[in-house]
Order: sequence, then structure tokens, then C-alpha cells
Amino acid sequence: MSESDTRTAEEPDTAVPSRRPGRERGRDDGKFGRYGGQYVPEALMPAIEELTDAYERYVLNNEDGFMDEFRERLADFGGRPIPLQRADRLSERYDREVYLKREDLLHGGAHKLNNALGQVLLAKYMGKERIIAETGAGQHGTATAMAAAHLDMPCEIYMGERDINRQRPNVFRMKLNGSEVNPVTAGRGTLKEAISETMRDWATTVETTHYVIGSVVGPHPFPVMVRDFQAVISEEAREQALEKSGDLPTDVVACAGGGSNTMGAFAAFVDDEDVALHAVEAGGSTLEVDEEAGVAPNSASLYTGEEGVLHGARTKLLQDTDGQIMESHSISSGLDYAGVGPELAYLVDEGRVNPVAVDDDDALEGFHRLSRTEGIIPALETAHAFGFLEEHHEELGERVVVNVSGRGDKDLDAAIEETDKRDIAEAPDMSMFTGGI
Repeated sequence: MSESDTRTAEEPDTAVPSRRPGRERGRDDGKFGRYGGQYVPEALMPAIEELTDAYERYVLNNEDGFMDEFRERLADFGGRPIPLQRADRLSERYDREVYLKREDLLHGGAHKLNNALGQVLLAKYMGKERIIAETGAGQHGTATAMAAAHLDMPCEIYMGERDINRQRPNVFRMKLNGSEVNPVTAGRGTLKEAISETMRDWATTVETTHYVIGSVVGPHPFPVMVRDFQAVISEEAREQALEKSGDLPTDVVACAGGGSNTMGAFAAFVDDEDVALHAVEAGGSTLEVDEEAGVAPNSASLYTGEEGVLHGARTKLLQDTDGQIMESHSISSGLDYAGVGPELAYLVDEGRVNPVAVDDDDALEGFHRLSRTEGIIPALETAHAFGFLEEHHEELGERVVVNVSGRGDKDLDAAIEETDKRDIAEAPDMSMFTGGI
């Protein structure tokens, strides 16, 4: 294994400055305090070094007008800028201003296109011939497949068998866009196993293939690169909040799995110390763990995890006392991951980000509540943020921005099944589905 750690976290970053100083963190050496790094097999180091060089030249320094083209395609193909909508009924319900950053309106129905389009375009600039990616809920796979079709790149997606069965519409969308979907049967057949299988593919095809990691996880430069592509969320939200209210939000709330929408929503606010940042994880059925079975019935890595190494980086993980990675669980496929991005782990340790866990029941109630009160059906991932808002709004300030990371079309089958099992407030009458679930 090789781990890049040639500089300390306190040394200055030499990258080209961005509009907000907090965006510089990790760019130079991939370290966020003691988290991050490059824990990868030697066979992958040439690809990592090549990607690091490309990230610095094209993303940070806009060589050959890369960032200009990226922003133009985000606007024309993706539909940016995305609105910051005042949620009138939620504002009345919680007696404070609630704004929704509508990433569900981005092409494809989720924030994932910001990063997927950036990485597939970067692969073209690097001269790569093939795209591979992993996906959990299917939103990243869908976004990568769309970007690959848009940019005329062959694409293969690895997806856990269990997630394929839970997210059939997204699998179909990937195939409609011409991508090949490879089922992963190892382990519980979820995101962790899909990432492992995609890395194995990349290790044998690095000369021609680029791996589009879907979150702020993995070895450097992926966590900083994905953050930088997703930071458009908070850059827009910051400007829009000032336009609408004349002030910054008091709180920004985002669900957290690996953490791409989370860091996207937080990036431009990290240096605004008066803006509280809340990362909402999947509390699952309980925060207890079953070490004997090797299962953590939640995905709350920030809230309950401990330091370890997974998929090329040191971060907070769900693991047993022997350091073995636990199988995670969430009602939402996209949050069902045993780790989290290293920058988020660092920001939690520093006290800058508040980690919270919302259980399956509260998330499902949030799903139904937003649908009824605002006419927006959220992804089950996003629904966790609204479960938090319901339970903790009295602890928040007077202007709250919630990132609506994705729309719920993909989750309707799962929502029908899970709602039928529970007594959920504000849920529709489920009797019409009797016998059909």
C-alpha cells in the first residue's frame, strides 16, 4: 500500500485561490487533519498521479478552458442555476424561514450530475477511452450514464445486486443511456461492494479507463475534486440567500451518506462561522451494532463511526472492535455506506459540522410530509434531512436552507413497501395496495 503524506495539514496550500478560502483545504496533499490520503495498491498510483496532475491543470487552473466548458455544459445540459425556493408551508409550520435548494430539478433528478459531468469531461480532456462508475441508489450511475452518452464515452456501471432490485427504474435509465450495468453479488450487494469491484476493474484498465467516483470518498484527489464540482450548490445558494433575504442562512441542512451533496451544500459556507452546518445521517433501525453478525443497522459513520481506512482514504467508518468493516443499513440505498468523506470527518472533529442521525421511521415521515406540504416528492436520502427538520427545528436559527439532493421517483416502490409496514403520519391510505405489495 502507498500513502501520500509529504506535507502536514498545517502547511500552506499552493493551489490557485478560489472565491472562498475554505475550498483550499486538502487540495495540495489530500489531507484533512489526520484524515484523507492515498491508501491504494502500487498498481493504481500511476493513475492517481495522472489524475492529480489533470485535476490541478484543468480544474484548478482552467487549462484549455476546461472549467469554462464545464460551466457551459452544466447550464445548457444540466439546467443550472437551480432555484432556492422558499417553502411557505414549512416556514409557517416551523415558525422560521425555510428555503429549499432544489437539486432535484437538475437534469436527471439529483445533484449527482454536477460531479459526473465534470469527471466525464475531465476524462475526455485526459484522453481516456472508457468510463466506469459505482452506484448505490442509482442516481450517480444514472448521472454518469447520461454524462457519458452526452459526451460520447463508453460506460460501465457496477451496482450491488440488492440495490439493483431496490432501484429498477434507475437501472433501466442507465441502460437506456447505453451504459452496461454489472451486478455485484459479494457481501450484501450494496454500495461498499460496488466500489470495491469498480476499483478492481480500474486497477487492470488504468491506461484507458477513468473511474468516476460518486462521492467525496476515495484516495486523493477524489474527495477535493468531487467537492469542487459539487460546490456549485452552495455557491449558488449563498448568492441566492443574500438576494432573497439580504443575509446568509443561519443553518444549512443536508443528508449525508458518502457526503457529495453534503460537502456541495456546505463548501461555500464553511468559512462563515455564523452559519451552522448539519449533516444528517441514516440512523436506520437503531444506532446499536451487532458485532457477532457483523451488521450495523444504520449508516451513521459521522455520528458513531471510528477512524479507519476504506477505499483509499482514512476516515470515520462503521467497524467492529477488531477493525473489520460492518455492513451498514438504511431505508435509502444512497445512504447505505459504511464510511464517509474524509473532509466531513475532519469538520466534525473540528466542531464545524454537526452530525445527527435520523431513523428510518422519521425519514419516511419526512418523505410524506414534504410531499404533502410543498408538493415535492423527495428522494429517501433527502427525506432524512426533513426528518431532522421536524425533530430539531426549535434548535435552529431563523433562516434555514435544506438541500433537496434528489427527487423521489426512484424510491416510490420502496416507499410503498415501507409505508405499508408502518403507521406513518401524513401517509396516504395504503389499503388500495393490499395484495399488490
